[in-house]
Amino acid sequence: DVQLQASGGGAAQAGGSLRLSCAASGFTFDEYAIGWFRQAPGREREGVSSIAHTTGATFYASSVEGRFTISEDNAKNTVYLEMNSLRPEDTAIYYCAACVGNSCPLTRFVSWWGQGTLVTVSS
Repeated sequence: DVQLQASGGGAAQAGGSLRLSCAASGFTFDEYAIGWFRQAPGREREGVSSIAHTTGATFYASSVEGRFTISEDNAKNTVYLEMNSLRPEDTAIYYCAACVGNSCPLTRFVSWWGQGTLVTVSS
């Protein structure tokens, strides 16, 4: 079974940091990019960042570029999202997902979703 296990959410103050983890299993990791999406109350789910396992190609939404860093541990099939300089507008449920290919920027490209993890940033 495909599993995308997201963890690491929580509460942070504005300017603080959190690290999310996504442990992937049950599919051929080499053929996919792992991405992070988020959904704030009343808003559509949006792509935040992704990384391709084979090429290391990364994608960042303009709203997080320079503040968030995506990385992976190949041995653990785990992708991390280091979130720094957090802002209240980063508050959302964060989901990890797998997309075929080298990027995972849009929901329509997602093959599988993991469960969400809540990130709350207070001012």
